[in-house]
Amino acid sequence: MKFIHSADWQLGKPYGRFEPEVRAGLTEARFEAIDTLGRAAAEQGVEHVVVAGDIFDTEGPEDRTIVQAISRMSRHGCRWWLLPGNHDFARNGGLWDRVHQRASENIVVLSTPEPVEMNPGIWLLPAPLEHRHNLEDPTARFDAMETPGATLRIGLAHGSIRDFGSQGETKNKIAPDRARRSNLDYLALGDWHGALRVDGRTWYAGTPEVDRFQRDDPGQALVVELSTGAEPSVTPIRTGRFQWLLRDWMVSDQAAFDAECALLFGAIDPPTTLLRLTLAGITSLGDRIGMLGRLENDIGHQLRYLDVRADDLVGRPREEDISNLAVEGMLGAAATMLNARIERGGEDAVVAKRALERLFVEYSREEPA
Repeated sequence: MKFIHSADWQLGKPYGRFEPEVRAGLTEARFEAIDTLGRAAAEQGVEHVVVAGDIFDTEGPEDRTIVQAISRMSRHGCRWWLLPGNHDFARNGGLWDRVHQRASENIVVLSTPEPVEMNPGIWLLPAPLEHRHNLEDPTARFDAMETPGATLRIGLAHGSIRDFGSQGETKNKIAPDRARRSNLDYLALGDWHGALRVDGRTWYAGTPEVDRFQRDDPGQALVVELSTGAEPSVTPIRTGRFQWLLRDWMVSDQAAFDAECALLFGAIDPPTTLLRLTLAGITSLGDRIGMLGRLENDIGHQLRYLDVRADDLVGRPREEDISNLAVEGMLGAAATMLNARIERGGEDAVVAKRALERLFVEYSREEPA
């Protein structure tokens, strides 16, 4: 048996903190991931794609979100097995009834905890969530599920095998040895947004399209091959379009900053990269202004999104900077006074540093070309 394991599509995610252009691209990429999975199924000779929960970001998505999802799944030859998760939990008269009304024959909604025979002798044991937070282990029912003539038993669930803190749900806890307890050949999990091996028979697929600054890896899915009595063969495949990168640069001058930029751009595709960059170090005031200017006027336009945090990048005016201001008389006197306050430290130093930087910026703008 060979199939694709996916999870955490979270279709309809709002991305409210981004500008409309960025938001539109990220939203569309989540739908495009469905087509990527469908094409991968055809290329791998796979008949089934199992999705371990959180197909939708909420249990009340817009009709357009549902129709887009169904339309994209329907045009591929594989069969889609959809499990309600904690974001899109199953309830009477809710989301999954709306999906049922529109779904094509190749889409199976697993809204009840009843085993289904996918192929002769190959059983899928689903653990749909009926509430956002469940106190009991949703996979405990696997022990009592009857699978007559089973040659392979595949569990499908959504929840936390371990405590992921703020990055994973603290409810919906799943026994770490569930595969052994319930005699499963494979346990396909969702909730954790990165591909993760728990043990030889238990995996998180991760999200097909990354949605936070957490890891360098783009979105993935897992191609799983099962044989009776053997440990599964699991191969990650890339599905994601965008990369969300976290970078911390310690820089002392413009040259060091430019070198970091060159390394970054040598390793990424800028239009599909979102970057949160933290800058730290002590440099000249002129270099600090030059670095931030390049980020704002060049790099920020090349990337899909750029978030810069430069509070720890200290710009100290050089004697040359002060002398350039000094020729202006009153500007020079103000610069000298502000620099003295910076040297003394204390609460006034932060304000003085900002004032001196602004003074230097305004002076630089007034310089003749």
